[in-house]
Parts: sequence; C-alpha cells; structure tokens
Amino acid sequence: MTARPTGRQQGPRGRRPGGPDTRGQILEAARESFADKGFRATTIRAVAGAAGVDAALVHHYFGTKDDLFVASLEISVDPRQALALVFAPGLDGAGERLLGTVLSVWDEPENRRPLLAFLRSSLGDPESTLLQDAFIRVIFKSLRGQLPDGDAELRAGLVATQMLGLLVARYLLAVEPVASLPREQVVALIGPTLQRYLSDPVAP
Repeated sequence: MTARPTGRQQGPRGRRPGGPDTRGQILEAARESFADKGFRATTIRAVAGAAGVDAALVHHYFGTKDDLFVASLEISVDPRQALALVFAPGLDGAGERLLGTVLSVWDEPENRRPLLAFLRSSLGDPESTLLQDAFIRVIFKSLRGQLPDGDAELRAGLVATQMLGLLVARYLLAVEPVASLPREQVVALIGPTLQRYLSDPVAP
C-alpha cells in the first residue's frame, strides 16, 4: 500500500518569479527604500530583497537605479525624456519651453500628489539626502548634459535654484499670488530669467 503524503506540499525554494503584482511590489519597496535610506544607500539588490524577487527581475522591469527612481515618482512623464524634447530645437526659447513643460507636469493632479510627497519628505527631514542625491543625479545631470561644455555646471545650477524655489513657493507653500497665477503668465514672467541662465554670458 502506498503511503499518503501528509501536510502541505512545498514548492521549490528561492525568489518568487514575476507575477501580476510584482511590478507594484517592487515600486513600493523602492519608494520605501528611497525615502528611508536615500538615493545613495538604496540598492537594486536591497529593493529586490524587500520585494521578495530576484535582482535580475528588478532590472528587467525598470533597468538602472536611476530608472527605478524615476518610476517610483509615479508621474506621467520621464523628466529625462522631457528635457531632451525641450532642448531638441536648440537653446533659443529653451527657458520658456523648460518652464512650461515643468509646470504642465506639476499642474496635473495625478502628478502633483506624488511630487509634493517627494518634496515634503525630502525637505521635512534635515538628515534626508534624497532630494540632493536623486534630484541632482537624475534631473540636474540630464539638464547639464543638454548645455554646451565649459560653464554647463554653473548654468544648470542657476536654473535648478530658480526652478526649485518656484516649485516650492507655488505648489508646496502656495505663496500668493504666485500659486494662483495662470501657467502662461508664470512662463512669461520667469521664462526669460531661465533663458538668461541658459544662453547669456555667465562669466564675471
């Protein structure tokens, strides 16, 4: 007589394969890691471990850590691709195009919620380096790469300070009347300043 198996049959051990919810679980693990540890200390391997998958699966879904960070923001556009489109016609008018593109992303409610959460968590924790590490690495590096060599670092830094200050004032602090100005008016007022940073001489 053949003995009946007792207890629940166990499957092979190891990381589970990808499933319908795998991508979302990876993103959730990535968001928690970026928020808790910052950009530098977050690793693909650690995110994979928290999500219960193999690191190769994270790379399969998202690519590099930069790509994973952008995906974790849950916004409708990849800012690196948007920057490339802004500068594709050249430097002339790039300041206005850049500002218009950024504001159009922030003005979408589905984008504004995760972006505001990112700003609040980054600025609210004095020990957090997420904004510095991730923003500078992913966004600032892409912006710098669109500018001519020589003073690209300075130009990109000037643009970043102007843009970050505007985003905090308009969307996080809701400083009036800036918060209520139509997007087109903000572009008309501040776009020329960005254009000067991008194309006018900056050397003393």
